[in-house]
Amino acid sequence: MPAADIGIDLGTRNSLVYSTARGIMLAEPTVAVYDRNAGKIRAIGEEARQMTGRLNSNLEVIWPIRHGVVSDYIVLEKMLKYFISKALGRRAFRKPRITVCVPAGITEIECRAIEEATYQSGARHVYLAKAPVAAAIGSGIDIRKPFGNMIVDIGAGTTDAAVISIGGMAVQNSSQVAGDSFNQAIMRYMRENHNLFIGEETSETIKLRIGSAFTETEQRMMDVKGRNVVTGLPKVVRLTSDEVRTAVAEPVSRIVELIHGVLEKTPPEMAADIVHRGILLTGGAAQFSGLDRLIEDRTGVHTMTVHEPMTAAVVGTGKYAEIMAEL
Repeated sequence: MPAADIGIDLGTRNSLVYSTARGIMLAEPTVAVYDRNAGKIRAIGEEARQMTGRLNSNLEVIWPIRHGVVSDYIVLEKMLKYFISKALGRRAFRKPRITVCVPAGITEIECRAIEEATYQSGARHVYLAKAPVAAAIGSGIDIRKPFGNMIVDIGAGTTDAAVISIGGMAVQNSSQVAGDSFNQAIMRYMRENHNLFIGEETSETIKLRIGSAFTETEQRMMDVKGRNVVTGLPKVVRLTSDEVRTAVAEPVSRIVELIHGVLEKTPPEMAADIVHRGILLTGGAAQFSGLDRLIEDRTGVHTMTVHEPMTAAVVGTGKYAEIMAEL
């Protein structure tokens, strides 16, 4: 029996490791805590996330990936080693074949750096899978066939839109407007319209609980706690779902414009395939309520979110090497 392939999806906020033999093996935040005094990393992943709000002056929080771009390769290499060793444990009798999911717009220099970091982490062979291709495979699409399939992968830091056919991307575009942009927009709206400072966790809760990109028939409400901008004292504001829709309107519109741009560059035959097959949304931020309906309304193309949007890319990443070998 051949050794299992490993797929790694290094996200801006969360990372996942998938094995073709055992499925999802690890899901942890893409964060590390660095000890300046000792000159070494104190914690990685979930352990680091739990420490982030309780650090002293000697400790620094590092997110090595920002908007889909690697900002700290040294930390990334140590993080890869940690994730791989934690996922495989003592089962790794031989070095695995590892595929890493990367943004569609990654540069050659960034590709080489990620390849090198993955080899240093203990890989036998390293492959890089572009996020839309990996997400298409993980969504159950047979990318080997000559049909145009449109995938929009919306993560925390990057949105990748592409038309996939015969194992590659015929048309693609990327943007740094993604899930984190929704959070920032909500924080900005609360500050400017309610004189309320809120943190990113509160913003994320608002987005998930009452957020929607599309007009709803029933208004939802939520009491939001934060700090008064003027007095500095605690304050509670009742927020409506209509307000959240207004807050995120700008980043949502930019994602729709990205999709429009890809559709406009798509060859006619593939465009016909997309009209027939629809647009597939993957990635954690694709779960934002009403986003699929808004994209369908603006483009006129049937749009749906895949069954497991958060894990589609990493599952496809794990299967990538085998599928590309067949091609």
